[in-house]
Amino acid sequence: MSSAPAPAVPGAQSPTVYSAASLRTGRRTLSPGWLVVDQGLVVAVGAGEPDAAWASAEHVDLGDATLVPGFVDVHCHGGGGASFGDGPDLLASAREVAATHRAHGTTTIVASLVTAPLPALRDAIVGLAPLVESGEIAGVHLEGPWLSPLHKGAHEPTLLREPALADVDSLLGARPGVVKVVTIAPELPGGLDAVRRIVEAGAVAAIGHTDADAATATAAVDAGVTLATHLFNAMLPVHHRVPGPVLALLEDPRVAVELIADGVHLHPLTVQHAARSAGVGRTVLVTDAMSATGVADGEYLLGSLVVDVVEGVARLREGGSIAGSTLTLDVALRGAVAAGVPLDDALAALTTTPARVLGRTDVGHLEPGARADAVVLDGSLTVVAVLHGGRREPGQASGPVDLL
Repeated sequence: MSSAPAPAVPGAQSPTVYSAASLRTGRRTLSPGWLVVDQGLVVAVGAGEPDAAWASAEHVDLGDATLVPGFVDVHCHGGGGASFGDGPDLLASAREVAATHRAHGTTTIVASLVTAPLPALRDAIVGLAPLVESGEIAGVHLEGPWLSPLHKGAHEPTLLREPALADVDSLLGARPGVVKVVTIAPELPGGLDAVRRIVEAGAVAAIGHTDADAATATAAVDAGVTLATHLFNAMLPVHHRVPGPVLALLEDPRVAVELIADGVHLHPLTVQHAARSAGVGRTVLVTDAMSATGVADGEYLLGSLVVDVVEGVARLREGGSIAGSTLTLDVALRGAVAAGVPLDDALAALTTTPARVLGRTDVGHLEPGARADAVVLDGSLTVVAVLHGGRREPGQASGPVDLL
């Protein structure tokens, strides 16, 4: 059984059929399976041998590989030595970050900005807007400045502030529609009103870097919060008499929860427990990656703060707080599976679920009508190759077939 082929586009380039031992579309598993890409879109999917209707198309046999949807990262600050929102050429830096993560399977990426002065954040939003409007990045995530100084993590404490509605309006209105996610500590004065304003503007309100207790976390969800920024990290810990926000968020079906499965931010048992508690459809694997991702250890800046990266672990030089990660989503996938998360559940956590969080129906799956974003994985879940809008790009390992 297969989907009907899309009508031919006059003058269009010949479609391409990709066959693999396993095709996971995000909605079903086909073993073996195939899909057809034409004009940057998935136009047909099926099991077994490709339909005769595609006999004249180019055929690429991926052998024993597994073909899965392109990964979606809703929380990423940098990579390849660059950061979103920094550097003399904002667009070039952003493209370097996106390219670094794309080689590891991330085909949809949100540009996360750390706390900075309001004018600098506004300039970064405006500067990144062309990439959002062209579809090169999926939007901007403001992680700050409306965070708790008690759980500041790797954010400059002197720049943290209470969420005045005028400031919220100023940043979200700098280029309407560009800011897609805002992390906020809802217990701050004006926090719940700010959550409502964020949602009214069409962005995702996320709770994070917060001193909220369980009741306040639930009140934030009632106000419109639908995402928890890196659950467990930079918030009150779980205590058997004072559960804090973590248990309230895990138990609330209205909230998706981010997990950083790098073996540093969370113990593998914590990843397994949280993913099982939240379940498929609410678990989101993220990188929270900073500029050192994909490059050597050394000294880096995260915003205005000095970060030392040693053996891939990023920590603030002053105080030693974890300062983001050097994670990529393929490594997060392997980390989650090693922690005991079933493969299909882990794949959903970096494809269909983050796409739903962003309100995107064109990415995160490989059914007809989706953008042709796909990742070829070998048996060790290493990225062999990537399709990005139908364009063939190399991955991090040589595989059974050279897609290029």
